Amino acid sequence: MDWDIETIVAGIDGSEQSLSAARLATVIARRFGARLIIATVVRPPEGWWGIGGEPPAPEAFANAVVEARKEILDRAEASLDLEGVEYDTVEEVGDPAGALADLCRREDADLLVVGRRGAGLVERLLVGSVADRVTHIAPCPVITVP
Repeated sequence: MDWDIETIVAGIDGSEQSLSAARLATVIARRFGARLIIATVVRPPEGWWGIGGEPPAPEAFANAVVEARKEILDRAEASLDLEGVEYDTVEEVGDPAGALADLCRREDADLLVVGRRGAGLVERLLVGSVADRVTHIAPCPVITVP
């Protein structure tokens, strides 16, 4: 089987597991000469989805939330060896698993790499881990990294 990997999405949330996933995604991108998309997802506060179910514009969030997500992307860029790797950073809004799957569809990704755990215990109990959910809905293979 020949697998041509051209686009890889790495989902990060600032946790050490997600940074390990981004490191692996970077190694794979370098090996295959693939484009890497480093993505983080801003989850809106409960009740912000509106009547039509549309997510609010990022401007509607508190600056602290947006800045925290920007800090996650900046920290990932600083900690990864991205030399020689074509990459972009993306900030999405919404449910992390759904937003990562949608991003993979839009970008025609060949691979999604995420950390096995990242969210806090309470969130995992309420909605399940992003890694577990995204493996069921992603349009491409998913690697989960411990």
